Amino acid sequence: MMRPGALLLAAALLMTAVSGGVVAREMSRVGVHQGYAPVQPIAFSHKLHAGDSQIPCLYCHFGARTSRHAGIPPLNVCMNCHSILTKQTVEIEKLKEAVQRGQPIAWTKVHNLPDFVYFSHSQPVETMARVRQDAPLTMGWCLDCHKKRGPDLLRARQAALKRGDPRAPLPGLDCGKCHY
Repeated sequence: MMRPGALLLAAALLMTAVSGGVVAREMSRVGVHQGYAPVQPIAFSHKLHAGDSQIPCLYCHFGARTSRHAGIPPLNVCMNCHSILTKQTVEIEKLKEAVQRGQPIAWTKVHNLPDFVYFSHSQPVETMARVRQDAPLTMGWCLDCHKKRGPDLLRARQAALKRGDPRAPLPGLDCGKCHY
């Protein structure tokens, strides 16, 4: 028979191993939620704003030029237009209420990548009425794209440079192009 101390130690080791396995599994799934499109507190449409109305990305995401992330614009940026527009919707009313209360909107993050990885999510966003993660964003997916679409990616980089984004990765397989 085992002693109570040995049983306790065995149980603790088993729990540690199981917990470690769960954490490792979850960490390995960072960024692989293809199709993820959470419901947001306000139904914001990039298709309407960036696509149909052709509002430049940097008007709202002014920090994107100098930051690795586009960031969420302050509500006052939204109000620059919405305070003078006559069209009112339930979603615009939610925005105005948040501004009056002085409370930020609790947006749900869609794309979740490690901090040491650069990937521009801007390519298809102007077509999205609701932001979703179109691809699994795994390293294999990225490498496949760089291999298949090298010339297209070079053109995309040149367009990004014209928009003022000097960090857009070059096509190729060099780790430093996407990893910091």
